[in-house]
Amino acid sequence: MRNILLTIEYDGTNYAGWQVQPNGLAIQQVLEEALERLLKEQVRLYSSGRTDAGVHAMAMPASFTTTRDIPLKAFTAGLNGLIPPDIAVKDAREVPLEFNPRREATLKHYCYSLHLGQNRSPLRRLYSWHVRGSLDVGAMRIAAGHFVGEHDFASFRGTGCAAKTTIRVVKSVTLSENGEFLQIDVKGVGFLRNMVRIMTGTLVEVGLGRRNPESILDLLRVPDRSAAGVTAPPQGLSLVEVSFGSFFAEDKKP
Repeated sequence: MRNILLTIEYDGTNYAGWQVQPNGLAIQQVLEEALERLLKEQVRLYSSGRTDAGVHAMAMPASFTTTRDIPLKAFTAGLNGLIPPDIAVKDAREVPLEFNPRREATLKHYCYSLHLGQNRSPLRRLYSWHVRGSLDVGAMRIAAGHFVGEHDFASFRGTGCAAKTTIRVVKSVTLSENGEFLQIDVKGVGFLRNMVRIMTGTLVEVGLGRRNPESILDLLRVPDRSAAGVTAPPQGLSLVEVSFGSFFAEDKKP
């Protein structure tokens, strides 16, 4: 038995999210069906987490076990020949059988892109949120700093979240300006459903002057989803990277 870890890039525009579900085509479903065609056996992919409908990924890790003894390049070149062009397998490696992407993940990096131009951009509409009005980025940076640390993020949890605890650790939240675009990078140990999107929506309200930066502290002290900002639309969000700490130290590499 082999355990294969794939690194997958995808444009989530046309999918109902990562996870297989009855109400739409999921990225996981597309990949599992392609793997079954390639390997001639049933396959179940285990990812480090989920992305919602319309959300993108630059590097989603997902693993599966197989009895087939085929070269690793078959899981890149071979799979990429069987899947649509908005999904690609960037890398494949063999990992220890006990490896599980969700359990071993130590840091996740998400990026949200805001388009601040006066006019909407047809070419960027699927990869950013067009926000009309001038944003006070300085105030947003002050507010973003309040997210860092271990807090109860219940105010930033989306409907249907099944997490057993709403306590999460955010390592950093940084804002970078690039012309008409503002990029919000969030790194943390784990996230609740819609958490980054609600954080982003709340930061935008700070930038528009609809709430002050210190209101974040109140939301972290007294959980109240209705008091937090809107859920930013999915298309501006991308999973950038998932880290696994020291699991892949040289002495553990296959």
